Amino acid sequence: MTEAEEQKQKPQQQPASSNGSPMEASAREDAFDHTYEEKQGPKPPRIVVWRNVVLMTLLHTGALYGVALVPTASLATLLWSVLCFLISALGVTAGAHRLWSHRSYKATLPLRIFLAVANSMSFQNDIYEWARDHRVHHKYSETDADPHNAVRGFFFAHIGWLLVRKHPDVIEKGRKLELHDLLADKVVMFQRKHYKLSVALMCFLVPTSVPWYFWGEPLRVAYFVPALLRYTLVLNATWLVNSAAHMWGNRPYDQGINPRENKFVTFSAIGEGFHNYHHTFPYDYATSEFGCRLNLTTCFIDLMCFLGLANDRKRVSHETVLARAQRTGDGSYRSG
Repeated sequence: MTEAEEQKQKPQQQPASSNGSPMEASAREDAFDHTYEEKQGPKPPRIVVWRNVVLMTLLHTGALYGVALVPTASLATLLWSVLCFLISALGVTAGAHRLWSHRSYKATLPLRIFLAVANSMSFQNDIYEWARDHRVHHKYSETDADPHNAVRGFFFAHIGWLLVRKHPDVIEKGRKLELHDLLADKVVMFQRKHYKLSVALMCFLVPTSVPWYFWGEPLRVAYFVPALLRYTLVLNATWLVNSAAHMWGNRPYDQGINPRENKFVTFSAIGEGFHNYHHTFPYDYATSEFGCRLNLTTCFIDLMCFLGLANDRKRVSHETVLARAQRTGDGSYRSG
């Protein structure tokens, strides 16, 4: 389908079906691979990447200094920081996650470009690498092949996985994934080719220069608050999905998996904390059955559909959700 044809299509939602639809194919790709078995014997040694340890330490130290500068920042700078937080968060949630990892809706070229730019502002690896690792996470969740395996503890799932070399199984399974859709997306490949430059511009230069140039914010405040502090907050909000949302909360849809429903993560990650639902129905564009409730990312996608910039939202029927909750949930299910 051409881009022009996509733009002419009216926004619509697709219910789940059982007749070999593209949605069902996506669901199979997102499903946990029960045939995978962890290798017997001692685990490979953890190899610390000291460069990352130093960089993350410096980043969080700078963010703490940014917190100290918040009272000195102007209201305009604080509002700009919030806007940058939301844009960069959407680059992860609506972009790398729901669009490119799960293909739970379709986006026109202008929206894909915006989400790629927003993703560069988030600086969490380029879209191709992010989506590849996330597909591995779903297919081999809570095993050695999971990049941020929560069984290895909160710290590892939150940030530790970025401070050590990947487990060999993560690398092996990532190489075997079907990624032709990402390779064929010119926006994804352009961002990957120019990633370092786009990050320098969008994650640091633009957030810093706007308040400094337009309303005279001191350069120190402009850098440490809307750039460094904002970036660190977006990182940790995303990491909480990997850590807290895999450890604390209820499991109304499937008590046989670790991911939980976590309201704090839902708030901080603009809608990504309905994690038991998401791992049960990963192809649902809303990542919850409650629509826009506490789910700013879903509101954004719905708005894009209303404006004709997105379409083909995949959705799970209420009957399917209810049946699954009754069959495998922990008894805490409450509809609506």
